[in-house]
Amino acid sequence: MEIFELIEARYSVRAYTSQPVEDEKLHKILRAAQMAPTAANRQPFQLIVIHTAGREQELGRIYHRAWFVQAPLIIAACVISSQAWVRESDRFNARLVDIAIVMDHLILAATDLGLGTCWIAAFNVAAAREVLGLPPEVEPVIFTPLGYPADQPGPKARKPLAELVRYEKW
Repeated sequence: MEIFELIEARYSVRAYTSQPVEDEKLHKILRAAQMAPTAANRQPFQLIVIHTAGREQELGRIYHRAWFVQAPLIIAACVISSQAWVRESDRFNARLVDIAIVMDHLILAATDLGLGTCWIAAFNVAAAREVLGLPPEVEPVIFTPLGYPADQPGPKARKPLAELVRYEKW
């Protein structure tokens, strides 16, 4: 798929089939995440691939929507703040920008391979820490189911470019 078609094709999938994700496709998706640019190439992240079968109730504690565990896989994107690049002038830590780029690569690769995802940030952090056994220095940031869509995309509402872009100055 051409990049602009891919960007337009991606949508937040909220219904999944039970069809397994092929190992080859999963590997390609994870490789896309690995290749994402991060500040100073620090790659301060860990991705946790979670199989949902038999764990629906436990994983449902993280995010309370039935479709969250419909997909055969969930991917948790976590960051390790101490491993991220920090801007000297104001101590800005790039970890959240880094993981956003990683997840964008991941979801676009999934879309290109015919799989669906849904960017989830509104999850229970304490439950995620407990269910995934995260050490204190690891911060869960984003989750996404990963599987074959069982729904169709609806129209995308977007602000006009004129409301989003400025040239030269504010």
